[in-house]
Amino acid sequence: MHVTDLPERTQDYLKELFDHEERNGVDLPLALGDLAAALNQKLPTASEAVKRLAAKELVVHERYRGVTLTELGRDLSRQVARRHRLLETFLVETLGYTWDEVHDEADVLEHACTDRFIARLDAHLNHPTRDPHGDPIPRADGSTDPLSTCTLAGLTVGQKVIMEQVNDDDPELLRFLAAQNMRPGTEVELVQPPLAGLLHISVDGGEPFALAEVAAHEITVRSNTE
Repeated sequence: MHVTDLPERTQDYLKELFDHEERNGVDLPLALGDLAAALNQKLPTASEAVKRLAAKELVVHERYRGVTLTELGRDLSRQVARRHRLLETFLVETLGYTWDEVHDEADVLEHACTDRFIARLDAHLNHPTRDPHGDPIPRADGSTDPLSTCTLAGLTVGQKVIMEQVNDDDPELLRFLAAQNMRPGTEVELVQPPLAGLLHISVDGGEPFALAEVAAHEITVRSNTE
């Protein structure tokens, strides 16, 4: 089975499950309701879609636990993620899009690309390992770099870390971070304890600014000694 043999909506479900597993590990199922919400689907619609995926042995749905990918589903979802993230990189680096503009564009384009086009796009971009949001780009052989499981919300006061990745679902958050010059690779420090749901963050030693704690959960970080 090839990824292009699957309906576009099926590819979307697989990619959402891949993103979830990448951030949370393969042992934490994604609740059906959360999967439906992420794809802007009604729960009964998502339930029927998951049944079809399970019939194709792409996912396992355990009642009261959630949905996980099978090895076949994971392999196919990795192909979708590779297409999406290479396209986002191309749109930013070559066509001058900003990082808050590319998610929806890549969602459309990823379904229309051939393997040859993706291979040439990868070579044209000099085989990038991360997209503009810091997401690892799966390689042609299926291998991929791990993503940190630590988020900005878990920092202690005075701790300095490197921003690794940010979820690209919220364009408003991306625009806010860009205005603060906060992108993957920048050094981030929590300068005072959380107060009223806000974190006070310094980027590369600059003036602190307030960031909603809920947004901090969408940003992964790694040690600055790595």
